[in-house]
Amino acid sequence: MEPVEKHPLTPFLPEKARVLFLGSFPPQKKRWSMDFYYPNFQNDHWRIEGEVWFGDRNRFVDAEKRCFRKDEIVAFLLEKGIAFYDTAEAVVRHKNNASDAFLEVVEPTDIRVLLEKIPSCKAIVTTGEKACTTVCNYFGISTIPKPRTSILIPGLKNERGEQVLLYRLPSSSRAYPLPFNEKVEAYKQMFEEVFR
Repeated sequence: MEPVEKHPLTPFLPEKARVLFLGSFPPQKKRWSMDFYYPNFQNDHWRIEGEVWFGDRNRFVDAEKRCFRKDEIVAFLLEKGIAFYDTAEAVVRHKNNASDAFLEVVEPTDIRVLLEKIPSCKAIVTTGEKACTTVCNYFGISTIPKPRTSILIPGLKNERGEQVLLYRLPSSSRAYPLPFNEKVEAYKQMFEEVFR
């Protein structure tokens, strides 16, 4: 019987956040290059953000140490207003790997509690099918959006009276078969819509 894993990170919730990224669950610690979200050096999330915001995919990469520059990432996220957590507080990791296909959600995250701490949030962003499905289940949404699309979350508004959107972006995992530049374009489009 596989053990239940509790989430190893606290929610990262800048007070003025407009975007909340919700992944599924962090990979095993042995795959971490830093103590923060998207820590696997093989995952392209921080390369995508570097390319979107700075035109430099290596903006947050320390190639020599094979890790990401956590302090720079955190400062950037605080300045921009981008929050991070995951859709599960506790999981069972079947097959002992990082694949969402073998992740069983034991305790889903109470997303409304997160949103109370970031009342300006305009968009919840998922970057994989598992996370998107979990968010849809939480809000009672029956039709799961396709990658690179968004939907309104019924009855959910922020403090500005704006309807909160759910975006499903392509996974930043290299296992997801979409060219890097197309992933960048999808993320860029989302950020432009939310921050305009």
